[in-house]
Amino acid sequence: MEEGKGLVKHIVLGRFKEEVTAERIDELIKGYASLVSIIEPMKAFHWGRDVSNEGLHQGFTHVFESSFESTQGIAEYVDHPAHVEFAAQFLKALDKYIVVDYKPTPVNL
Repeated sequence: MEEGKGLVKHIVLGRFKEEVTAERIDELIKGYASLVSIIEPMKAFHWGRDVSNEGLHQGFTHVFESSFESTQGIAEYVDHPAHVEFAAQFLKALDKYIVVDYKPTPVNL
């Protein structure tokens, strides 16, 4: 397998600004999800709110996960005009965020 090939997850942890309404958050999430049908390398999208009882979220309230078939696919996604336009709106609504890309690695026992 080539280095950049294989499943890659793109994770965004975020906290929306206080003034961003629940309706606006719903619009942004729908916009994020719509990228799957617009940007070919993006294969799947999931999201959720923090539900942990541990309180270790450091203020992050939302998790967004996208799946790609390669690191090159993520590069294409990042540069795609639809993503660029969406990200400008999305990031403006966030108070803080972090982005991590990783290749899931199974544990062989």
